[in-house]
Amino acid sequence: MVGPSGSGKSTLLHIVGTLDRPTAGRVRIAGHDIAALSDRSLSALRSRHVGFVFQSFHLVPGISARANVAEGLLYSGLSRAERGRRAAEALERVGLGDRMGHRPHELSGGQKQRVAIARAVAGAPDLLLADEPTGALDTASGESVMELLHELNRDGATIAVITHDHEIAASLPRQVRIRDGEIVADVRSRAAGAGVAS
Repeated sequence: MVGPSGSGKSTLLHIVGTLDRPTAGRVRIAGHDIAALSDRSLSALRSRHVGFVFQSFHLVPGISARANVAEGLLYSGLSRAERGRRAAEALERVGLGDRMGHRPHELSGGQKQRVAIARAVAGAPDLLLADEPTGALDTASGESVMELLHELNRDGATIAVITHDHEIAASLPRQVRIRDGEIVADVRSRAAGAGVAS
């Protein structure tokens, strides 16, 4: 999803990801109307079906990368040991197997974003929503994160990227353009593969 600041991209992501409830219409996730669910039930549903990656990482400062990823599985119903195992596996998958014990202040911006991506994919969600995932990164780190998202997509993950960066949007297979809260275009790219939407 691409559009200028204030166009409604993040609002749409928050509604699709069940972080906000719509003022009109319905959002159904895995057959559940989100308006009918309690906050706790909604958190559990989100934990099983939707992963989030935000520009500002949202990592807990005083705990390790592994603990940050495991924390994302708290509502999954998994045992503590299983959450730790899946966290380690997700960190290996994003190339941070050697940084599991590092705390956020010991990681670069690109590494923090990889921890955030590991947290998002640890529960094997049906959909990964990435809100400006390269916005806080330098060019090299941003390219590395985008390559990781492409790799996860090739492995079967469905990913929606929200960005105002037209270069990033152009590298993805589909662009849904938003302006003033309205979808103004929905364009598929011939160059890119399927599954990652911007």
